Amino acid sequence: MLRGGVGAVGERFAPFDVVVVDGEEATRADVAAIARHGTVVLGYLSVGTIERWRSWYPLLRAYRLNPDRDWSGEWFADASRRGFRRALLRRIAPRLLAKGFDGLFLDNVDMVETRNHRAQRPGMRHLVRRLAALVHGEGGLLFAQNGAWALRRLRLARLLDGWNREDVTFTYDFARHRYARVRPGAHREAMRELRRMRRRFGLLTTATDYTARARGRAARAAIASACAAGALPYVSDIGLTLRRLPDPPLACP
Repeated sequence: MLRGGVGAVGERFAPFDVVVVDGEEATRADVAAIARHGTVVLGYLSVGTIERWRSWYPLLRAYRLNPDRDWSGEWFADASRRGFRRALLRRIAPRLLAKGFDGLFLDNVDMVETRNHRAQRPGMRHLVRRLAALVHGEGGLLFAQNGAWALRRLRLARLLDGWNREDVTFTYDFARHRYARVRPGAHREAMRELRRMRRRFGLLTTATDYTARARGRAARAAIASACAAGALPYVSDIGLTLRRLPDPPLACP
């Protein structure tokens, strides 16, 4: 998922099969510029958090829960509230799809995995099921990120076309403000999740790791791990900025 304006660099996306861009920031012209090369273009949409910088923030403000400590100006969302789900389903998601996206890329579904957010699980299940119906009803694709346990437990994995796992081998430590290798146990679990989601549900799986440099030992290790799990690799900085867009795209041997 790439943040920042994409209209001026549409040609740089031509070698990519799938591109995820910010659903609100990208314009209809941006989407068309990327798609004309045959690239599948997905619009990023957080369904588990409420972000202060969004134009729809006033519409969702009343449904904020506790703040996300890793991202300033972002709160976890009360998916149990009908008003929150209705706003996403009737106003926000349709607005993004109208730009010509080939589908949506859902983030923060995994917020319901924590103990203090268990009450949001039924609402999140309802929300993702309705979003799947909306996207698939228009012939589009639905991807999600992280939350393998929640997606299986809520019986949502079979509604997806693709799944991305962050922090498989390298991650960004927000507490220490540095990039770091994922602990061995967490790495093994991430690898198991990638294999399970691909084999059990037939999903296109991708892995996104965060490293200080685009090249070097860390990046090579991240790519090797993703490929070993049968996933397509992507390595970037924590901001997912365009300056780290790989050229050519990363691929498995």
